[in-house]
Amino acid sequence: MNFLALIGRVFLGFLGAVGRLTRFAAVSVSHMLRPPYYPRQILRQFLDIGYFSLPVVALTAIFSGMVLALQSHSGFSRFQAEGAVAMVVVLSITRELGPVLAGLMVAGRIGASMAAEIGTMRVTEQVDALTTLSTNPFKYLVAPRLLAGLLMMPLLVVVADILGVFGGYIIAIGKLGFNSNSYLANTWDVMEPLDVVTGLVKAAVFGFLIALMGCYNGYHSKGGAQGVGTATTNAVVSASILILVANYFVTEIFFAH
Repeated sequence: MNFLALIGRVFLGFLGAVGRLTRFAAVSVSHMLRPPYYPRQILRQFLDIGYFSLPVVALTAIFSGMVLALQSHSGFSRFQAEGAVAMVVVLSITRELGPVLAGLMVAGRIGASMAAEIGTMRVTEQVDALTTLSTNPFKYLVAPRLLAGLLMMPLLVVVADILGVFGGYIIAIGKLGFNSNSYLANTWDVMEPLDVVTGLVKAAVFGFLIALMGCYNGYHSKGGAQGVGTATTNAVVSASILILVANYFVTEIFFAH
């Protein structure tokens, strides 16, 4: 019976956490859609999430494209199907690797930053001070981050897609001996608008989840510096897991037949 009670407590705790997160998300979205807005805060988050994340996303994408070209060529050469390298690179990058890897990199950088910043404000009572000054913390702290995550992640993924395919192109032409014109022709022939659209939809979902988990864990942190550290860790881990889970469901929606 003790074992069953433990399972019940864990399950009820999980349901409680899901309920709190859902309520937090609903309140945040409602404030994101209603004025007043804080343009300076929104612009700051646009720069932080979008512009300052470009280097890490770009490096991740271009080297992923290079490795993908090498590995796919190594596998296809066993079956004399080297011409499929361009197809594998462009489909893998646009559908999966571009949005997922960009999401994981941004989660590690931005999710931790959001949780640490808001968590520090929470434990030092700056969030309560905002309320005292008649400033809604959801509108000032959470809504700009959610909006920036929702809008900037697709732009980052566009850059990741371009650089990832370019990385595969560099390896295919410079190392594997492919003809440049035929490789580019194969890439354009295989790629369809749905592939790119799917990646951009995933990017928007991932950006929202990253910002949501960073804000949620930071907003509910407690216990001083140790609590802020725990919130930061939880934000990165939970955002990364949710990215992988959401990736499956979005793929299921677009490509299940």
